[in-house]
Amino acid sequence: MHLQPSFRQEPNPELKTWLYASGSLTQQLTELADGIFKVEPTREYFKRLTFLDSKWMRVPHQHTSWVRESLLYGCEGEAWVKAKSIFPIQSLQGRARLFKHIGKKPIGWFLFERTEPKCERRVIWLDEGWTRQSCYTWHGCKFIVQETFLPKFEQFLKQHG
Repeated sequence: MHLQPSFRQEPNPELKTWLYASGSLTQQLTELADGIFKVEPTREYFKRLTFLDSKWMRVPHQHTSWVRESLLYGCEGEAWVKAKSIFPIQSLQGRARLFKHIGKKPIGWFLFERTEPKCERRVIWLDEGWTRQSCYTWHGCKFIVQETFLPKFEQFLKQHG
């Protein structure tokens, strides 16, 4: 993981707004794409939390997490966003149990339904592109949602900005 490579110090102005936007990315992408939005889950698995993620969520790093990886599509054939959600097992209790069974539904539909969850955010550069990582606290549960904006999304913003 590269945090800030020398060749790319700042995101493009078109993308910067998206990296720092609050609220539901699902809703924002749907509006941008004139009502078209699709989630395509690619992987679900269990994994031990990384030290950095466990520190950010303030949970022991020995804890196992459930990870969901997905591609998010707007009104084009190529994915706009690569998403990864990391739920410590203890967070998948109570209301958050539903996240393990949402299939192709976006997490944002549930996360922002009648609530405004507490969110801490960091923006980093990964090999795949500019990424925002959000640590949410929702009904007492903590989890991370990582969204990497892919080149096709940046192209769309430049063309339709």
